[in-house]
Amino acid sequence: MMRRYTKQRNLVKPAKTRFATAFLTLHSFYMQKKNQRTLFMSTEWNESVYAKETLGKEVARHIISPYFWNDTVQALRVGGPLINVLRMVDGEKKPPMGYIYEAMDRAKESIEKAFNYDDRKYMNVFKIIDARWTDQLHQPLHAAGHILNPGLYYKNNEMKTLTEEVWLGYHACVERMILDKTLQDKIGDELGVYMKADGLLGIESAIRARTLRSPVEWWMQYGHNVPNLQQFDIRVQSLTCSSSGCERNWSVYEHVRTYITLLLN
Repeated sequence: MMRRYTKQRNLVKPAKTRFATAFLTLHSFYMQKKNQRTLFMSTEWNESVYAKETLGKEVARHIISPYFWNDTVQALRVGGPLINVLRMVDGEKKPPMGYIYEAMDRAKESIEKAFNYDDRKYMNVFKIIDARWTDQLHQPLHAAGHILNPGLYYKNNEMKTLTEEVWLGYHACVERMILDKTLQDKIGDELGVYMKADGLLGIESAIRARTLRSPVEWWMQYGHNVPNLQQFDIRVQSLTCSSSGCERNWSVYEHVRTYITLLLN
């Protein structure tokens, strides 16, 4: 009956997703909102045996209720941008290390925009996101990847959006990964060349390639006049990321109720 009203589309497609199945199912529900409401208000449904069962009545009450759909929209506004970040981290098209920091900022901006910048509607959500980001995800490595991503660095430097937190993370990463103090100083000297885009780093083709090539490819082609920084960057940007922590959490379907409750409260 449901498939007839949804034009043979299933609401649950667990075989086609690797994680966040519950969220994607919620999105699928929302995309079929009109068809589902038509189904549950139809004569066919009302005359069926399911409409007389307790569970059937409960499901129909939710689908017809505007409150259910309002809560669904709230959850999708919050979860959608975060899912995009996880897909980027879990993707195979380009090394994501140099993009995580920026992606999280863009995700939060998307959430703000979705709620018309009314912080009362997303303040509690941001507390949850910030707690997870600070405790588990935010690492000096991500800050270093952000600084050494030419496609982001030069744009953010011109807009003066690079914060002290990002620079502290970058220098902490250098100290952790490079134990030789002399080499640290050489990297510091070459960082100044990178910041001013001197030499090969500032030629026309290098400027065009900032956003066309991955950070690793860009540094391999144009970083020869800063060899120590070049080697450090390739090391940083080549490190892998994973969303496996989220996959373990979201693989259990029952977690979705707690997750959405936290986001909406």
